[in-house]
Amino acid sequence: MSSQRSFVLVAVLTLSLTLTAYAQQSADQRRAQIDANAKQRLEQLFAAQPDSKELYNKSAGYAVFVATKAGFIVSGGSGTGVAVNKASGQRTYMRMGTGGIGLGIGAQRYDLIALFENEAHLNKFVTGGWDSSATAEAAAGKEGTAVRSSFIDGVAFYQLTEKGLMSHADVTGTRFWLIDDLK
Repeated sequence: MSSQRSFVLVAVLTLSLTLTAYAQQSADQRRAQIDANAKQRLEQLFAAQPDSKELYNKSAGYAVFVATKAGFIVSGGSGTGVAVNKASGQRTYMRMGTGGIGLGIGAQRYDLIALFENEAHLNKFVTGGWDSSATAEAAAGKEGTAVRSSFIDGVAFYQLTEKGLMSHADVTGTRFWLIDDLK
């Protein structure tokens, strides 16, 4: 069996086992795990990019997703997370899915953090009216998008990997939706 096929098989088996274990947890356990992950990822962001704390303090809310992306020419990924309205404390548990085409092979675990300038941008994100490609296009025009201290089109994105803060958060082709059983 070729190494490419072996990689794909291992990735599919790992994802299947992860999803099976995830499905066996109670809704309360899943929410608690997602909340703990979000808190930890925010702390990592503030440590890696101190200016992000000031932007977080100005924001109306945030979303934190833990995701995995894999591929060989065609890539795909998924993750889970929470969007939080800082004023009301309302938490909305969500999934994300992403896909694309590009060179390379492999898998990557990363964290995607979004800060929303106002409640209108947060609500648009949570209700599914948000267009990831428009925000990604706006961000692509700026140098050092993730290492900045301002909102672009009402949203600031940060992407963390095991190696630290990435200079670009690619959200093109990414879709977010509610997790119905965690409402």
